[in-house]
Amino acid sequence: MRRNIVAGNWKMNKLFPEADDLINNIAEQLRNFDTSDVDVIICPPFPYLELVSDVSEDGDFFTGAQNVSKFENGAYTGEVSATMLKSLGVDYCIVGHSERRKYFKETNFDIAQKIDRLLNEDITPIMCVGETLEQRENEKHFEVIRTQMEEGIFHLKADDMQRCIIAYEPVWAIGTGQTATKEQAQEIHAFIRQLICDKYNDDVAQEVSILYGGSCNAKNAAELFAMPDVDGGLIGGASLKSKDFIEIACSFQ
Repeated sequence: MRRNIVAGNWKMNKLFPEADDLINNIAEQLRNFDTSDVDVIICPPFPYLELVSDVSEDGDFFTGAQNVSKFENGAYTGEVSATMLKSLGVDYCIVGHSERRKYFKETNFDIAQKIDRLLNEDITPIMCVGETLEQRENEKHFEVIRTQMEEGIFHLKADDMQRCIIAYEPVWAIGTGQTATKEQAQEIHAFIRQLICDKYNDDVAQEVSILYGGSCNAKNAAELFAMPDVDGGLIGGASLKSKDFIEIACSFQ
């Protein structure tokens, strides 16, 4: 059955000494909690991946990257391949984050290629889907998410689909302080799980963890995670404060 997951996305934050302090604080605090019911993932900027991976060897968490190249290797200046990530001990990787879609014009087809690269290296993709405020207000949010799933990940065979994680991030709630209600989150998570069921079968759908991302914090995590189809969170700003992040990670206890 699917796992509870809390993944911290540091985005483009922290200088190296700050990152060193943060990851060691997280590792130390996690030792005081039983994390058998949740997989904790830390996704730092690329320059800090080795640091986080080294600390994770003696910690109760996994290392994740924030992005990966759709290319395998070669003359692609500035890109980082899945093979490189694997050599650094990376276990998970975010793909299709709304900020990548918006600022770097990533398409669903780009995301599909990235997922393939990651799976080839046995790295678990965390694929983000979600709608803008305008799309929700125009009642197109289900259509948007259906298209993102169909074009971004439904090319996979069933056994590969079961190796992936989906993160629902309402774009209108990211970094705004707004949060989807627990009922809104559950509605979309259930919709995503039904899409997976319709494409494959219910066994596959029940194996895929679906995370909520969108101003999830220590105050609202427990009620969001209590929803039957919400299997954890992709945490942004709150992951930069060790105490808040630990509280979120321990919301399943």
